[in-house]
Amino acid sequence: MILPKIEIKKILYATDLSDSARHAFAYAVSLANLYGAGITILHVLSEIPGFETKIMGHIGAEQWRQLQERREAEARATLIGKKREDIEVHEVLEAFSRFENQDVVVDEILVRKGDPAEEILKQAEKRNCDLIVMGRHGHGIIEEAVTGSTARKVVRRSKKPVLVIHLPEE
Repeated sequence: MILPKIEIKKILYATDLSDSARHAFAYAVSLANLYGAGITILHVLSEIPGFETKIMGHIGAEQWRQLQERREAEARATLIGKKREDIEVHEVLEAFSRFENQDVVVDEILVRKGDPAEEILKQAEKRNCDLIVMGRHGHGIIEEAVTGSTARKVVRRSKKPVLVIHLPEE
């Protein structure tokens, strides 16, 4: 039996800026260096159906729009590395800077709104990525049964290979 040659030229790294996602970034970087691949970093601002209508009723449409724009700008600044005063942002930047000596090619940094699983699948197809790399939280059984796991949804529905990284126990 002859095994097919595996080529990875584009990696979609999906992050929610958590510890688990930061740990998964190490795998994305390692694979990118091993295969000479570029990385597209994706952060999805989760939207809850019906939530927007309820909030706008309390604070008004204009204030809601401004809040959404600020939230998107902060997420983009976090990923790009322009906002340094926030502790979580600083930790994310530290994680990214650990790999400076490895010549990682970051093709794009994307911030999108919507359902995280849907957006990850959409962007992986749209950008013709060869692999999706993402972290997974260690949520409890009840929470996962009720809300579902983004990683599980992506694995189940993706036409691309998905590497799901668990945060190691310390």
